[in-house]
Amino acid sequence: MQCLAVAKLPTGPQWTWEIKYDGYRAEAVKAGKKVALYSRTRNSLNVKHPYIVEPLAALPDNTVVDGELVALGNDGRPDFHMMQKFRDAADRIHYYIFDLLVLKGRDLTRLPLAERRKLLKSEIKFKDKRIRIVEYAQTDSKTLLAAIKKQGLEGIIGKRSDSVYEAGERSGAWIKHRLNSGQELVIGGYTPGGNGFDALVVGYYAGKDLRFVAKVRNGFMPELRRRIFKQLKPLVTSKCPFVNLPELKSGRWGAGLTADKMKECIWLEPELVAQFEFLEWTDADHLRHAKFVGMRDDKRAGDVRKES
Repeated sequence: MQCLAVAKLPTGPQWTWEIKYDGYRAEAVKAGKKVALYSRTRNSLNVKHPYIVEPLAALPDNTVVDGELVALGNDGRPDFHMMQKFRDAADRIHYYIFDLLVLKGRDLTRLPLAERRKLLKSEIKFKDKRIRIVEYAQTDSKTLLAAIKKQGLEGIIGKRSDSVYEAGERSGAWIKHRLNSGQELVIGGYTPGGNGFDALVVGYYAGKDLRFVAKVRNGFMPELRRRIFKQLKPLVTSKCPFVNLPELKSGRWGAGLTADKMKECIWLEPELVAQFEFLEWTDADHLRHAKFVGMRDDKRAGDVRKES
């Protein structure tokens, strides 16, 4: 189940609130005695995160939980950059469980969230502190939002306590509100440069159309450029995937891609997703001062929409 991005938080007793963790979404499945950890794109995470899979063996047999893999920095706050170095940061990565989908072979997805949470709290127990159950609050959203902002956290998640689990859907029964200016974007091309590329050409989906919003060259170290370039090379294509290119003008901040500038671009099949930070959206629907944060192999490109 996915969260709908909102600019304004709703009110009412049916809404409950959680901290928005900056990590990777993952479902844990214990089938019989075997545990598997999967990303949202159904990739196995067992090899990457064996230290999380091991304590998940404490789950009851034939049980499925939904959660988030989160790296905690020295200040105890989520650090998405650290998630990119999962081998070096193994002792900092935790798994936060926020939902219980199947319990001992019983499908719970049609139960209200409030009932699933009660079962999660009463039936799922871990001694290992790397596995945590997400706390939620039933309080005024503005009060909680102010506290989250003070702590420098990413944002807030709202969920209706009567919501069933709608797998793959973004119905609005679950919502998210960012405090920072961040956005997941699809990589549709790059411009050549040192260590493989100079800048990534990125955008978001509006319906089935991929729309260009930025050419990003900030946030990359040489080794990171080389690693990302290895992922880009197999996706090279002759066709530009963006429906709104070429643009007539380069714009006030030089962010536009004109037909002349497009000659510098190498186009890609739009399969890879990355996280970016930025200063603001321009009137031309471009990102100003965008910076690469990290790759998101837990997200499907077709699910990426404009969030702020």
